[in-house]
Amino acid sequence: MRLWVDADACPNVIKTILFRAAERVQIPCILVANQAISIPPSKWIERRVVSSGFDVADNYIVDNIDSQDLVVTADIPLASDVIDKGALAINPRGELYTKENIKQRLGMRDFMEQMRSSGVQMGGPATFNQQDRMAFANTLDKLLAQRKK
Repeated sequence: MRLWVDADACPNVIKTILFRAAERVQIPCILVANQAISIPPSKWIERRVVSSGFDVADNYIVDNIDSQDLVVTADIPLASDVIDKGALAINPRGELYTKENIKQRLGMRDFMEQMRSSGVQMGGPATFNQQDRMAFANTLDKLLAQRKK
């Protein structure tokens, strides 16, 4: 099992939680981004810098994961591709993407994009808070415990 992180937009507090988890359970944590990202010295934590471009980091992750891996991303199309490969995907707020909910998430994403492109002001996501951090940490711990069995 490996932890993959769509790192360009991942909050730093989530990266810190992932770094601690990788050390604690001794599994690789791989951050993928199109720019250099600071990581602590550890044999369990690494970064992969990919070229800039549309979905380059996402494609790198999809091309390199296997069914035992867990991907952290807020990118719903990437999460869908991860699920299609049989791996797990969670967002930084601790929501597990599943075969049962990903189509709805994709539909909502597309609807919101259509609304924005037609000029409707939608506002962004809610501010990331302590509850989000706790939800992420709890979901991550649960998934890591399940995968270790």
